[in-house]
Amino acid sequence: MSTSTTASVSTHILDTSVGRPAEGVAVHLAARSGRTADWQRLGGSATDADGRCKDLPALPEGTTHVRLDFAVEPYFEKSANQKADAQQDAPANRDSGAGVFFPEVAITFAVVPGEHYHVPLLLNPFGYSVYRGS
Repeated sequence: MSTSTTASVSTHILDTSVGRPAEGVAVHLAARSGRTADWQRLGGSATDADGRCKDLPALPEGTTHVRLDFAVEPYFEKSANQKADAQQDAPANRDSGAGVFFPEVAITFAVVPGEHYHVPLLLNPFGYSVYRGS
């Protein structure tokens, strides 16, 4: 939770290709205190069955920029393997090329103390969209 001297961050992922939350995506959080400061890796989490990361680490006092790194390639590989298992009669569909165009998604945004930032990721194998949620 944010205080008057820190900001806080939360996120969730919706896989728009199937209209469901994306479970099991690794998410790493980094922060810095100024445009020219080095990034400090704070830790990470993975999305739950609801596509949410409920245990991202707190931001240090003085944070001005935050980066969320989403490792989406393993999620799509797992999804593709599950689809292939379900479609054993259709190997052409299973073996039809790369499963994901963006293997990772990095979102960087500015923060101010005392504010909460919810950053949803809308994801599919060939694109993504993010926004500041509530």
